Amino acid sequence: MAKTENMFSSTHLPPLADRIRPVNLEEFIGQNHLVDEDKIISSSLEQKKIFSMIFWGPPGSGKTTLARIIANTVDADFHELSAVSSGVKDLRNIITKGKTNLETGISTILFIDEIHRFSKSQQDALLHAVEEGILTLIGATTENPSFEVISPLLSRCRTLKLKPLSDDHLTTVINRAFEMDILLSKNNVVIENDVKEKLIHSAGGDARKLLNTLEVANSLINETGEITDKILQEALQSRTQLYDKTGDYHYDTISAFIKSVRGSDPDAAVYWLAVMLEGGEKPEFVARRLVILASEDIGNADPQGLTLATSGFQAVHMIGMPEAALILSQVTTYLASAPKSNSSYWAINNAMKNVKEHGTPGVPLHLRNAPTGLMKDLDYGKDYKYPHSHPDHFIDENYFPENVQETFYKPTHLGYEEFISKRLKKCWPNRYK
Repeated sequence: MAKTENMFSSTHLPPLADRIRPVNLEEFIGQNHLVDEDKIISSSLEQKKIFSMIFWGPPGSGKTTLARIIANTVDADFHELSAVSSGVKDLRNIITKGKTNLETGISTILFIDEIHRFSKSQQDALLHAVEEGILTLIGATTENPSFEVISPLLSRCRTLKLKPLSDDHLTTVINRAFEMDILLSKNNVVIENDVKEKLIHSAGGDARKLLNTLEVANSLINETGEITDKILQEALQSRTQLYDKTGDYHYDTISAFIKSVRGSDPDAAVYWLAVMLEGGEKPEFVARRLVILASEDIGNADPQGLTLATSGFQAVHMIGMPEAALILSQVTTYLASAPKSNSSYWAINNAMKNVKEHGTPGVPLHLRNAPTGLMKDLDYGKDYKYPHSHPDHFIDENYFPENVQETFYKPTHLGYEEFISKRLKKCWPNRYK
């Protein structure tokens, strides 16, 4: 990429993230599982065969950039909409243009950012155009599309998962910014390695957040042209303070909300809930996060938490705003006040790590199902001991495959997990000590 030229006045420059945005796959950073040689994106571009797809990934992972690179590479008529600010009329205008293009042999790509915010009627209007090949859809979402995109449309798209950028990726992004950007080079801006590391850590895998913070820091530098630790801290504090459902503050606020609930502070949690709802956040977005938190951060310390969070999500979906705020407040304050445990979270993560490292072994014969006579003849289910036929409905039996036995679940002594811990120590004294 050539260094960005001074074709704008200094007061009308586009954001730094746009000034150094990659224009081809060679310049694109990250998502190697999609863009490396012979991977799905690079292969489709090489063959000039583009399909409808939905990029699902965290903010700043390259969804918009990748969509623009695809359109540039296949020389398509590219249209871009934000689901937050666009309506059915905007969509119909693009579909009309797509029909004209189809008659002349020109392909039309429609990129919809935050596609999970499109209403059902908007998605229905889009479905026919995708089915008929009038448009090739590229959607971008930070939410699980299975919950937010209608099934007929989702079935006609390939969902591609993007990952947060690694520290190495973000280091490359920073280095390219200093090499390519006209303002950073003109001012001879420098940043020490320890400050750069703090900047990378603050971005949390988000390239856009990284570059936005760097740009703010650049506007605050002193005459020496050095971004110091003090300037970085000021830049981190001075980013946008208005709630924007598509911007950094949106993600910072939901982060503050979740951390307040996790930290057992119902007052702070309700405050951040109010900030989001007053900013126009979808109540379902908040409710879904609470369902996840109920398992990840509370788990069996209070099993009722997941039940309440799930019921809350259903109620929010049925009721809608403004009454949904009452439901969210109830769920939020309950989960914030509940005892906390992430033992279930670590149990499944450690178990999945074990399976990935050691493979999937055969299931022991005594644990196998035996619905047919042939299976019984092969000793499926033989010698299985039925726990309910024994005192306390328990018997010391091996349920692991051969050569596997590990303590994945380690309950705490908080809430209901204290009872679970005592029972497991009684049942499995060699494993739970």
